Amino acid sequence: MQYKYKGIDKEGRRVAGTLSANSEEEAKAWLKQEGIYLQSLRARPESEKLKALFSRQMPMGQLSDFSRELSSYLGSGMTILTALKLMESQHRDEKRYAAFLGEVRRKVDEGNSLYKALAEQNVYQLPDFFLQSLRVAGESGKVSEVLTNMGQFFSLQSRIRKQVLNALAYPLFIFVVAIGMTGFLITFVVPKITGIFEDTGQQLPAITRFVLGLSDFFTHHYLALLLGLILFLVGWKLLYRLWDPFRYAMDALMLRLPVVGTLVQNHELARFSYILSLMLDSGVSYAQAVQLAGTTFGNEALKAKFEKATQKVVEGNKLSNALHLAGGVPLKRNFLQSLALGEESSEVASVMRNVSKLYSEENEDKIKILLSLMEPLMMLLIGGIVGVIVMAMLLPIFSMSLGAKI
Repeated sequence: MQYKYKGIDKEGRRVAGTLSANSEEEAKAWLKQEGIYLQSLRARPESEKLKALFSRQMPMGQLSDFSRELSSYLGSGMTILTALKLMESQHRDEKRYAAFLGEVRRKVDEGNSLYKALAEQNVYQLPDFFLQSLRVAGESGKVSEVLTNMGQFFSLQSRIRKQVLNALAYPLFIFVVAIGMTGFLITFVVPKITGIFEDTGQQLPAITRFVLGLSDFFTHHYLALLLGLILFLVGWKLLYRLWDPFRYAMDALMLRLPVVGTLVQNHELARFSYILSLMLDSGVSYAQAVQLAGTTFGNEALKAKFEKATQKVVEGNKLSNALHLAGGVPLKRNFLQSLALGEESSEVASVMRNVSKLYSEENEDKIKILLSLMEPLMMLLIGGIVGVIVMAMLLPIFSMSLGAKI
């Protein structure tokens, strides 16, 4: 059972966090042992899907720092418990991260492995492939090496994410301005001009009637539209996170979209290839490496395909052949050919590393092109919307002027 607590530590500071215990009495006993004066303690729901829905994912940059820092301490000869104590002391000012380190340290102190401690803590949600990699590394005695590789991987993923977000910032700003300007014109400006047209009694152009009708609709129903949009987005998120068939259908549809589908598949296959190469370089067996790398997929349709193929690999088949027979969404031909070549030459790690680099560079080039096209498209969108509204308002005025002259 997971418990959330608030209290005051020995130094008089307010502390909060989560812990795992078999009962409320056990949780209170541990807090007392830690020198925490308890203020509140409550149980958290155990449902795995609810846990995944409400738990917070550890940021990639922070996960990279955690992996690298712990790896460096273990490499210097420290035990895992000593390293965690030192890290907790160094990060006391970062409340959530310190709570995470404290929870992991407590579980290791109770005799659990690093894998089990990280899997059972409830402060952050950690990637499954990261946890499973540490489980395998603990069995083979290569925890420090795997942590170093994971740190490099998460650092790379964090840097790519930041680059994409920075590139998207300006187009998104333009889009928000376009929506705000359109809403302001239709809701506040257009209704004030409507009275002029009503007094003339003349037949209005079709475009003017359309804009006036749109303005009237948004003016009287904007709250319902806003609430409906919020409910739609929340409902979509809940369905996607909690209902597996819906998530699979949406992810499969995403892969079939032009341009976007290629970008998604490139990203997913690049990540799979990179993790597979890291696991093989760390001494993990091929079947285990394929299983671990298969858990990295964020796209449910690809994940299901690789899970089905992985079962064949465990039985002794080649992954390239198993993927051909697995059905489901079609994979890129050059990926399957490269994988088959690596399996034939026993150089899977090297080939997959090159494949990952190739797909990452391909995606980077495509994203740059798409983002460079988005800026002028956003400007054209704003110009087009404003132009339509202005034309709808001016056409009746010009008709009135010409009628008066005649």
